[in-house]
Amino acid sequence: MIRAVLFDLDDTLLRLNLTAFVARYVAGATTLLAQAARMSAPSVGLAYVRGFLAIDAQDRTDSLTNEQLFNQVFLSRTGIPLDDPVIHDLVDYYESAIVPGYSGSVVAARPVEGAREAVEKVHDLGLICALATNPTFSLACDRARMGWAGVSEDDFALVSTFSNSTRSKPSAQYYQEFANALGVRLEECLMVGNDATRDFARPECGLRTAYVGHARPKKAVWHGPMKELSSQLPDLLARLNQDDARDVRA
Repeated sequence: MIRAVLFDLDDTLLRLNLTAFVARYVAGATTLLAQAARMSAPSVGLAYVRGFLAIDAQDRTDSLTNEQLFNQVFLSRTGIPLDDPVIHDLVDYYESAIVPGYSGSVVAARPVEGAREAVEKVHDLGLICALATNPTFSLACDRARMGWAGVSEDDFALVSTFSNSTRSKPSAQYYQEFANALGVRLEECLMVGNDATRDFARPECGLRTAYVGHARPKKAVWHGPMKELSSQLPDLLARLNQDDARDVRA
């Protein structure tokens, strides 16, 4: 039986040019840290790229959180300790006060039609509602993007960040950790996402996905635009719960 609905954020609840946002974020952070450490901006920017690649690697064997691994890679490349209180406060100020202003221009951030209604429908149905965004950023960055989507941290029982995750999508370990933190089994979760690769766990682990992207993945239990999900969610959940009951009886 489905007990929790997990929403992706970027291009699921929030429409934006993600590549442009990441580029603008890295450019701003790079300038800030390069000036503070009196280093060249290109070397700091390259460290950001290496850090993102490290936490996104699907063949990882470490037990570090994504934040810890990112900080480790960044320190080895630049000598800048991101976990130093002074540096941490500087980055936190940047992400809390400056990044929320990055929604305009080429980033073009705005809510996805029907996203707010879908989140509210999950609450109306008495289910756990959580935000399973790819955990490559801090909570401050997630908050900025949630604000652009017309939702907030209060809408979700849990938000995945690079601080509370040890893997990234589509790793089944990422999804398992997230479900564990919610106190549910993966078989009791419905993922809602737009990415035909990242929003389907690998290897398969019992998580089912409602797909709101432009493709038609055969493994999706539902596909369509986000604006239709709210009205169709009760029927979808009833079908999935019936399937579960049938499997138990079999």
